[in-house]
Amino acid sequence: MNTAILISSVGRRSQLIGCVRQSLGALNLRGSVLGVDCSPTAPGASLVDRFFVVPRCDDSEFLPTVVTICKENYVTLLIPTIDTELRFYAACREHFAAIGTTVAISSPETIEVCGDKVATHQWLMESGFPTVRQTTPESLLLDGQAWTFPLAVKPRRGSASIGFAKVTSRQVLRALSQERSDLIVQEFALGREHTINVLVDRRRRCVCAIPHVRLEVRAGEVSKGTTVKHRGLMELAAQIAERLPGAYGPLNIQCFLGPDGILQVTEINARFGGGFPLAHRAGADFPRWMLEELLGLPSSASPNDWEDGLTMLRYDDAVFLPRGTVAGNDNA
Repeated sequence: MNTAILISSVGRRSQLIGCVRQSLGALNLRGSVLGVDCSPTAPGASLVDRFFVVPRCDDSEFLPTVVTICKENYVTLLIPTIDTELRFYAACREHFAAIGTTVAISSPETIEVCGDKVATHQWLMESGFPTVRQTTPESLLLDGQAWTFPLAVKPRRGSASIGFAKVTSRQVLRALSQERSDLIVQEFALGREHTINVLVDRRRRCVCAIPHVRLEVRAGEVSKGTTVKHRGLMELAAQIAERLPGAYGPLNIQCFLGPDGILQVTEINARFGGGFPLAHRAGADFPRWMLEELLGLPSSASPNDWEDGLTMLRYDDAVFLPRGTVAGNDNA
């Protein structure tokens, strides 16, 4: 059986490419891993079986270009990877379904909840899930007596910790709010931060939830982490995933575990997280389990059969290309 999987915005996702390739091998499928990106110098371009340069996701030619690639290469599963393209893929799922390609993406409603920190906070509160207090800089500066510094300031639709700031005074907060108008303010959560990698099947059921403690973070992505079989984190993540309006595929949930056992959810991302390779290595083979469901194969999913206490320590690697390989670079 020939099976193609396409990773969108393949960028630097070398480990995710490796995870997908291993999943195809575990199923004994004659498959290929494809990649698309708007940059011809994306490192992942050299690691996939076939690579295609495409327009940016906000370009009108992006949809027909990617649909054509999927159709001509018989793509079974398309995996989005970056926040800026999630709303597009959620809105266009049916275009891909019409040619036999399933996009690993949640509904537009879930994408909106996860992609907007104001909407995330409101949904968590209304759904009865534990979270931190949140407000806007304007509201806090008008009446901030109930707030204690330091506070966390983030862009409303930011990702990868871009724009994050630890604010220690009203003066600093006022200056930041004058620089940009899209900020929100959160209390600092107590305890240690965890990421919970979650997979939701097509029946909207949580297949697996695997937490890891974030030992070290670089550019918003975990660089050192350890899997933790914490029942409270796992159950909370499963409840969130199944309560979201139309979740499907991979999610990752950011949650703090306090010293007294109190849990506080801070963010939900409707895509593979940067730390997913740790979950995969521990035994949570999300790509394989998605393919089994899509191809009608017996499921090998086991929600609790993964390695507790596995630690990931990341390091940088490089791709080297000979002269003339990179289009548009006279010095390549």
